Amino acid sequence: MTGFGVLEGPQDRIHTVATGTIRLNEEEPLATRLSTLHARLMAIISDHAPTEVAIERVFVSRNADSALKLGHARGVCLLAVSQAGLPLFEYAPAMVKKAVTGRGRADKHQMTALMTLMLGLPHEPSQDAADALAIALCHLLLAEERALFEAASERPAGHAR
Repeated sequence: MTGFGVLEGPQDRIHTVATGTIRLNEEEPLATRLSTLHARLMAIISDHAPTEVAIERVFVSRNADSALKLGHARGVCLLAVSQAGLPLFEYAPAMVKKAVTGRGRADKHQMTALMTLMLGLPHEPSQDAADALAIALCHLLLAEERALFEAASERPAGHAR
């Protein structure tokens, strides 16, 4: 399963445009599932026309088979974003948790409840969708910080504001 979340608005008025989970048939061959994932991601991008995409940075897995499948799915996500010509931002799980909760150690249940509360959702999303919403929220919350950094780096040296 792959969660997705589409948010928009300035920091003080963020609202959820779409959220959900892409479920794939585990009985199908891997290539078929990856093709389905790609088609559904492209449909989400087409339907909601995001201007940027944020994803979770890969973490190390102890299970080689799971890590390989995650890598395949991640590659499909990267391909879809690239084909759509969208800027891509990656965030480590601890960074997402810290940006959203103020600390880097919230568990999945806390993150799901927090996303429901913070975004005013009518019901709790799946954990995969909540993770995607948290990544999108982290991205929006850090956007102002990125803009300030970029503006500062574009000023000539020794030029005070």
